[in-house]
Amino acid sequence: MNIPVLLQTAGLLILSNIFMTVAWYGHLKSLNNKAWYIAAIVSWGIALFEYLLQVPANRIGYTQFSLAQLKIMQEAITLAVFVPFAMIYMGQPFKTDYIWAALCLIGAVYFIFRN
Repeated sequence: MNIPVLLQTAGLLILSNIFMTVAWYGHLKSLNNKAWYIAAIVSWGIALFEYLLQVPANRIGYTQFSLAQLKIMQEAITLAVFVPFAMIYMGQPFKTDYIWAALCLIGAVYFIFRN
């Protein structure tokens, strides 16, 4: 089965961003009563899985996309992963600022991917 580079890259970046978001912010809720260094060690362990997905995603993606395109793709995916995480796991309310940020990223995607 030959999966297109875009789908391989985006899929791995989505999974990587899930681990990244949990590593960066999950400890604020789940380990808030532990010492910061415990949270850092746990986050570091979670971040390993982020890198195990992110590195191949970028290597695969770089065969077809520029460095700037990979970065903007990652940033757009980060927001798409972060907003549900913030609302569902962290219990944060929806903010219209998320919409404005998404529109800015859509603009960034447009400009970086146009010919």
